[in-house]
Amino acid sequence: MTEIISYADFECVDIRVGTIVEAEPFPEARKPAIKLKIDFGPDIGIKKSSAQITVHYRPEELVGRQVLGVVNFPPRQIGPVRSEVLTLGFEDEAGAIVLASTDKPVPNGKKLM
Repeated sequence: MTEIISYADFECVDIRVGTIVEAEPFPEARKPAIKLKIDFGPDIGIKKSSAQITVHYRPEELVGRQVLGVVNFPPRQIGPVRSEVLTLGFEDEAGAIVLASTDKPVPNGKKLM
């Protein structure tokens, strides 16, 4: 476990749900990755992300899937892609990333509470 934080600290991290609207291979990435465009609803819009999720996912199966992302980190340049959100996931036993998502559909842009 890491350091204990306050609820106010947790509130500073803006985690939202969004739907992947585009996914394509990202061969220019240093580590195997997929370029994503995620719709976070009308207030946030469509944001780009790069995710190292190639072990468990193919681009064509990701479109329409809801995922969780941190929307208030500064953008990060990853090769030729400017990643605007951090797409969240968990490492499996082998260290490959499994996407964090909801078990039922929710409106894009809803904040994790």
